[in-house]
Amino acid sequence: MLTFEELKHNSDINTYITAANKSLLALGFTEHSFAHVGKVAQTAADILKTLGYDDEEIELVKIAAYLHDIGNLVNRVDHSQSGAVMAFRILDNLKMPAEMIAKIVTAIGNHDEGTGVPVDELSAALILADKSDVRRTRVRQLDKSSFDIHDRVNYSVTNAKLLINEEKTQIRLSLNIDTEYSSIMDFFEIFMERMLLCRKAAEKLGLIFKLSINDQQLI
Repeated sequence: MLTFEELKHNSDINTYITAANKSLLALGFTEHSFAHVGKVAQTAADILKTLGYDDEEIELVKIAAYLHDIGNLVNRVDHSQSGAVMAFRILDNLKMPAEMIAKIVTAIGNHDEGTGVPVDELSAALILADKSDVRRTRVRQLDKSSFDIHDRVNYSVTNAKLLINEEKTQIRLSLNIDTEYSSIMDFFEIFMERMLLCRKAAEKLGLIFKLSINDQQLI
């Protein structure tokens, strides 16, 4: 079986991730490079590990997370679907078994709001991990006066935690937001659809999704 560590050192894959991130930089999007995919991989793995999934499922979700944004190389529009097709070709050429490829491609193709659906546990974990990666270091625009709403919201987040409770009944995204840069309403303006998708993803894993901002529960 192809491992996550082997995938991380594949020069072709890393070229695609770098090029996709460069395209998003030109379009004014936040960071979508190795810091993002690495964090998403770790978070998705932690979710499944906490819920008792086996090592193979954890390895597969990490691979899906590492590859989930390569479709931005093609275009931002429908990048989850184009990324899924790219991932299929990559993994097939690397001789990964078809049943494993199917799980990874399904997760990638369903990770984005608008078209994505948490059809299985891997896609649910990927959705939650991806949508919870909100942080100041993702902002690439240095001039604060030029921030758009996505820059303001990401820059305003001073701390973000995604945690499952001890009873394994709830998963909570807890954010601390510096309202000097962004309001809570700004967050909901751009992230409401993502939070609703997170709620569906949590339900797929048998959990209730909660969102708190500055210690106030909002969902």
